[in-house]
Amino acid sequence: MPSQEIEEFAKALVRHVRDAAVESCDAELRQTSHSPVATRWRKASTADGKGIDPKVLIPDCVDQTIFYLLNAIDQELLQLLHKGSSGTTVDLPVDGHGELGGWFMASGGWRAKYSETRFHDDFADLA
Repeated sequence: MPSQEIEEFAKALVRHVRDAAVESCDAELRQTSHSPVATRWRKASTADGKGIDPKVLIPDCVDQTIFYLLNAIDQELLQLLHKGSSGTTVDLPVDGHGELGGWFMASGGWRAKYSETRFHDDFADLA
């Protein structure tokens, strides 16, 4: 049986990361949404209109989920420490200065620097 602290972490993770990402992706499916993601998904709709090309959908959903994880850390909803390869430990909510989500999603950010697979840079025109 997990400890109370593990259960608290699980509850926060599911609510602030998983559920937030699902709700965000659901919002992109609304016909009233005109975000870059919603527009891209509409363009990638299958001929029968019953689906979206997974090659377009998957990276967006994964990136939404990672963003909401980092956002939960930025907002101190998840208190996480990271021990680097040097042995130094950083307090992510404090040392990340509330910018982890932005550093991930920004044009030229972590996705562009470190990803070896496709992603959609909706902020490229802002650079």
